[in-house]
Amino acid sequence: MSSPHLLLLAVLVSIAHGIGLEDKKGPLQNTVLDVPEATPVPFAIYKFISAVEGVSTYLVKGETEEKIRISPDGWLYLEKPLEWSPEKTHRVEIEALSADAELIDGPYVVTLQVVDVNNNPPVFSASQYSGSVREHSPAGIPFVQVFASDADNPDTPNARLRFSIENQIPNPTNTRYFGINPESGEIFITEEGEEFLKARPTLMYRRGEISGSTDVLKRKFEDFCTPKSPMPLENNPFFTCMQRSETRQVNLPLDPDYALIVRAEDMGGDAPNALSSSARVNIVIIQNLWIHPGPFRIKENFENEYPAFLGSVRANDPNAVYRLLQKERGHFPFTINEDGEIYVTGPLDREEKSMYILVVMAEDEQGVQLEEPMEIPVQVEDENDNAPVCAEAVFEVQENEPVGSVVGDLPVHDADEENTLSSLLSFTLIEQSPMEPSSKMFSIDQVKGRIQVANSNLRRKEVPQFDLVFKVTDGVYTTLCKAIIKVIDTNNEIPIFEKNFYGTYSVPELAEVGTTVVTIKATDADDPGTGSSKVEYHISEGDPQNRFAITVDETTGEGTVYIAQPLDYEVKGSYRLQIDARNPEPLIEGVTYNDNSTSFVVIELVDVDEPPVFEVEGLNVNIPENFTVGALIMKAVASDPEKKTIKFRMEGEDQGWLELNADSGELKTKAALDRETVEKLTIKIIAYETDQKPQESEMKVDINLQDVNDNYPKLQNTQGFICVQKMTPLTLIAEDKDSHPFGEPFSFSMPRKSPNWEIKAVDGTSANLILKKKPSSDQSFSIPVNIKDNDGMGITQKIDVRVCNCTSLGYCFIEPKAHGGKMGMSGTVGILVGVFAFIVLFLLLVLYRIKKKDKKKTDAGVDTKPML
Repeated sequence: MSSPHLLLLAVLVSIAHGIGLEDKKGPLQNTVLDVPEATPVPFAIYKFISAVEGVSTYLVKGETEEKIRISPDGWLYLEKPLEWSPEKTHRVEIEALSADAELIDGPYVVTLQVVDVNNNPPVFSASQYSGSVREHSPAGIPFVQVFASDADNPDTPNARLRFSIENQIPNPTNTRYFGINPESGEIFITEEGEEFLKARPTLMYRRGEISGSTDVLKRKFEDFCTPKSPMPLENNPFFTCMQRSETRQVNLPLDPDYALIVRAEDMGGDAPNALSSSARVNIVIIQNLWIHPGPFRIKENFENEYPAFLGSVRANDPNAVYRLLQKERGHFPFTINEDGEIYVTGPLDREEKSMYILVVMAEDEQGVQLEEPMEIPVQVEDENDNAPVCAEAVFEVQENEPVGSVVGDLPVHDADEENTLSSLLSFTLIEQSPMEPSSKMFSIDQVKGRIQVANSNLRRKEVPQFDLVFKVTDGVYTTLCKAIIKVIDTNNEIPIFEKNFYGTYSVPELAEVGTTVVTIKATDADDPGTGSSKVEYHISEGDPQNRFAITVDETTGEGTVYIAQPLDYEVKGSYRLQIDARNPEPLIEGVTYNDNSTSFVVIELVDVDEPPVFEVEGLNVNIPENFTVGALIMKAVASDPEKKTIKFRMEGEDQGWLELNADSGELKTKAALDRETVEKLTIKIIAYETDQKPQESEMKVDINLQDVNDNYPKLQNTQGFICVQKMTPLTLIAEDKDSHPFGEPFSFSMPRKSPNWEIKAVDGTSANLILKKKPSSDQSFSIPVNIKDNDGMGITQKIDVRVCNCTSLGYCFIEPKAHGGKMGMSGTVGILVGVFAFIVLFLLLVLYRIKKKDKKKTDAGVDTKPML
């Protein structure tokens, strides 16, 4: 093809793909190019330009498959379209030739990668699929699956399939009974299908009957069809029609209950240019006899012959074996026979158990489960078999209570089921004793059983108590209930204190909580043992912080004033308590409390020398271990209740890292901290008074040193050897005193790549140093190793490695000649120099001693120069 044609084609293709013409040109070099599959041809790929002068033409060779060409001016193009296949590429070589066909540039390798385009529609594994599902099966459970594939690149959206149901036949109500998983192609019934799908009607078979058997069909036909006909059954059109229906072999493609048109679409189903295909799914609805019969209901104490029939279940296999399981412990009065009929074996009592849960199992003769277990509730319905039961009833009512005042509810219980007629009670007052001052002093609500005052003429002195009898009935049973109503005195007397002032009491400010201060008493003239005469004491004034409280002796009526909270002379030194005596029952109209119901107590606190008080009892401080020396850690704050001067001292600091200012209480560091030495410092700061009899108190301070990355990993051993016989790697082990996250795991590496050595990590603290090449002789190496901790901190360390022949024990072997008796020159010279130095030293010592001896003789007057 001529160059002008190729140029025009390149321009058209570039415009169509939005690519500039210059983007399809470049130097002749090794490169990789993408080429779409199934392109129109000729298709210009790329124009190569050689940097060498004198190029006359270009040549392409290699995996061209007679489809790839190059023009004389360097345009690489397709003469035939390429097809995509997994991992398929075309590797060609391009050469630049001179006019004499001499190679002057190249060859260069050009790899053409075929890019997949969406040109293959999905293909189903079959044109039709068949499936069956039982009616009333649970929604969402797959029962058939369709499969499809796409020949396009599976790593692209071109082959990503999505399934959908195009149509459901029949669908008169426009209700979808079936759904499909768009990713897997699994088909299931919807909630609507679970409810409305029905199988074609068919006969029901009992145990031992073979479905479709002629003998079985004849027997059923004769049993249920009347009047009898003399015509042979084989000629009876009704029988033959039934026989054909029961013995038919369902041809799903020709006679399905439902047909689904399923579509598979590539590009994920969401692209306008996606390709698709469809298949048909034929579905038959199978009759489901395993249907929940609903809850069983039975009256308690039901009079009947037992066992009594409750209901039945039927499995889809006529030969199923049925059994009942008990869900709860206890009495289980139920059985099931071989036909799935469930019976209760005796009368039930609702008050004993109101609900039973039967679990029905359908299995084959080997015990293999044929159906999902079915839970059937049995509701025991109530009957009126319990009489009302009365409890003790004692009420109080004040004299002169107005008509209609509620006395109380009569306590009655019926054990029958609540909110039923069996437990609906009716109340009637039938007797009152005494009948004075009126025969109708009280009334009772007929439905609620609430007793009320019917006559206000109640006088305790005249009638202190009434005995009432009530008739309570539930319509079947009647019970007589008794009630006592006591008339109590009205509160027309006020409590009166024995004293209006109980005096002044001195109490040490450090007296313990609970200490008694004074006992008080007020009396009430109302009837003893009633709320009208009961006396309660209240501190109404003088104690806003509730430092004091009062307890009452119910027998004597005395009140005890005691310390309820710690006292503090410096906060408040004196209390004047106003104490009021009151009744729990309200006073009658016209009677009020007065000064006789009020008394006073004065409490004077005695000052005691108290120790200093810290603002907090203890402190927990977290500081980094690289805390600045001299910086403030915390300040102890304390004060003395008596305002005395206090100072501070420290105890328990054994490291010498801290100092405490005795006047200000400031705690500072005076030396560098080290968490690796001590993780936690626990000290006591003591505040003490400076007078002659000092009081003191202490505060505990916990100082937690938080780790910082101030240590780098270090090798435990910096020397080692490798035996050349086995070349076993040398294990390097490092340690770092820092804790997480500044410690392990470590990273091991070499500063630069080595042809003879490499490092491979073993775990977080060790690595193997591997010798890759065996040396020709024993050698020693100094290997730099960079070790960093988890935070990236580390240095390069050296390890000395001896590579040698080893003994059988695994240690370096030194040849015997290295220990020969013949000494080398250097050794000989060394020994001679040592001997000479020893002689010189010896002579000097001798001369020194002679000189010293002569001096002594001179001092003694002896001639030190005798004639020789």
